[in-house]
Amino acid sequence: VLKNKDLLKAPDFSLADLEGNIVSLSDLRGKVVLLNFWGTWCGPCKREIPDFVNLMNKYKKQGLEIVGVTLTSGSSEKIQSFARQWDINYTLLTDIKSNETQVVTSMYGQVTGERISGIPTSFIIDRNGFIQKRYVGPRSENIFYNDIKPFL
Repeated sequence: VLKNKDLLKAPDFSLADLEGNIVSLSDLRGKVVLLNFWGTWCGPCKREIPDFVNLMNKYKKQGLEIVGVTLTSGSSEKIQSFARQWDINYTLLTDIKSNETQVVTSMYGQVTGERISGIPTSFIIDRNGFIQKRYVGPRSENIFYNDIKPFL
């Protein structure tokens, strides 16, 4: 876990949810956010989905929000039908007009000093909007829970 002085403020951003509503990270201040960069076409990303669904079922009431920034996965309709198939119960965001998700991806790469070159890449953002942890590659429900628990 990073020391307080080393903590990075998570860059605010706005993307569209699958209904076309604009969602900003700052709207989620006060929640523990698991921010997941992923794509519907990405095998390792799909492995995490059941774990994310379980985490939401168990910890949403305690303030957990999972937000998936969906990369190069086609139209909202395509992503929506994927989400229904997988029973996704957390927020999926996509481009507003063109490629805003790419902009957000590069902002997070810049602020952490490490480009996001592979997905899934996930971040735990605490209730005050600081990045507490970064993961590259899929993790299990247990690993995410142990890292989120201190912030819930």
